[in-house]
Amino acid sequence: MTVVLRSRRQKLTVAAVSAGALLLAGCGAGGPASAGGKVSGDKIVLGVITDESGVYADLAGKGSVVAANMAVADFKKKYGDQAVSSDIEVIDADHQDNPDTASSLAQQFYGERGADAIFDVPTSSAMLAVAQIAGQQHKIFMDTGGGSTDVSNDNCNKYTFHYGYDTYMLASGTASAITQSGGKSWYITYPNYDFGQSMNTNFTKAIKANGGTVVGTGPSPFPNASEDYSSILLAAKQKSPQVLGAMQAGGDLVSLIKQYNTFKLKDAGIQLAIGLLFISDVNALGADALAGDEFTDFWYWNYDDQNRAWADRWQKQMGNDKRPTSDQAAVYSAVTQYLEAAQRAGTDDSDAVVKQLEGHKFNDMFARNGEIRSQDHVLLHDVYLAQVKSESQMSEPWDYEKIVKTISGPDAFQPLSENTCHMS
Repeated sequence: MTVVLRSRRQKLTVAAVSAGALLLAGCGAGGPASAGGKVSGDKIVLGVITDESGVYADLAGKGSVVAANMAVADFKKKYGDQAVSSDIEVIDADHQDNPDTASSLAQQFYGERGADAIFDVPTSSAMLAVAQIAGQQHKIFMDTGGGSTDVSNDNCNKYTFHYGYDTYMLASGTASAITQSGGKSWYITYPNYDFGQSMNTNFTKAIKANGGTVVGTGPSPFPNASEDYSSILLAAKQKSPQVLGAMQAGGDLVSLIKQYNTFKLKDAGIQLAIGLLFISDVNALGADALAGDEFTDFWYWNYDDQNRAWADRWQKQMGNDKRPTSDQAAVYSAVTQYLEAAQRAGTDDSDAVVKQLEGHKFNDMFARNGEIRSQDHVLLHDVYLAQVKSESQMSEPWDYEKIVKTISGPDAFQPLSENTCHMS
């Protein structure tokens, strides 16, 4: 039996696995570690590695696990006795925003726990660690939580799929729109790890491509345990940019925005541009703290009746008044598309499933005009330029977004002409 301690600051503790348990894990048709995977009809194990205790717990966490289980239930209902497997299990663990922990969990999941695929993994450093293990183990990883474009460029591999959003897409939407509308000079603050560095790079490119300049940058620790951004905000204020580009996410972003308001940067004429915003962040701050701010989202629960119906089901499963984030919806879609690919292949063999995923075009609750690009395993789909509503504009709780513009997948995501992936 494996035990994961979920305290934010505690390191992963794994209990010893008995010889008997190891023997059981190796039994069955081929065993979970056998080359080529398992045959049709065998158990399918799906792992959700996520942040259940840290700065990304609200946007991913247990809500992602619920989404994965919903996808499994819907798949079983759809296919019944004709499903590729009647025995599908979802397992989950907390990576605590630590790439070493994520790597260990991925090895454990793919190994003794027999996972056929892993999903979610917010925190790009953790995501890149899991992608490396997926490539080594020849097991599928569908990343919905980590945004760094490194995973679909120099660090791409045959078994990893970038599903939902990435830093190029965020920049092509938000940075382009704000710079084109007159926000020409930017100061960028970013968390100093893979995600933030990728955000800084892609936002800087998009700003310059649209005639803007970056007058300064301020890297911050990740996660920022002190929650202190005062020195960065004061440095930004001294530069007098038109725009403060905030590339933090989750709980770190919430802390930064609170201090942006405390230091009255908006009153000083410095517009806030948010790189990655989830409705859980808006809920934590209150809509009026962000009213009018534009950002790029990759799904919204109240976009149409289809999204809302799924969000109602998710809310009921969660047992609270929350609404799902775009990442949690992406987990549902990724699990669904993995299972559909296994169904088409008639097996959960990794190579066979990869073949079914590559080039697949589809529309589902999450991805409109979806296509999994074969060359780099990026999911192309419609994304949205959105604006945060004021509280007076909201028609109900969690009704935080006004969709300003739909951006097609080919226009939003990195073109192949700029891509450095060499799939192997």
